[in-house]
Amino acid sequence: MKTTKILMTLAILAGTSLFASDGAKVYNSCAACHGANAEKKALGKSEIIKGWDAEKTVAALKGYKDGSYGKEMKGVMKGQVSRLSDEDIKAVAEHIATLK
Repeated sequence: MKTTKILMTLAILAGTSLFASDGAKVYNSCAACHGANAEKKALGKSEIIKGWDAEKTVAALKGYKDGSYGKEMKGVMKGQVSRLSDEDIKAVAEHIATLK
């Protein structure tokens, strides 16, 4: 118990989380529509997200989540992102930014 508290304190001080989201793992559910490397138009309708910077992806995903973003895919994406935490969104956005 004491060791766990110490590790959690160290992680907080270091600005990390012991339970940080894995962006690649979160992206697995995106790959069916967007492609393994984000190279596809999801269902032939969306923009290709490969090459998006993390900030653009975070803004889009949060917009889908709150209903303020999207066109044809708005309903589908709202359902997909509703289960994601802010930490998940940040992690998957950072992962997508690495897909060049």
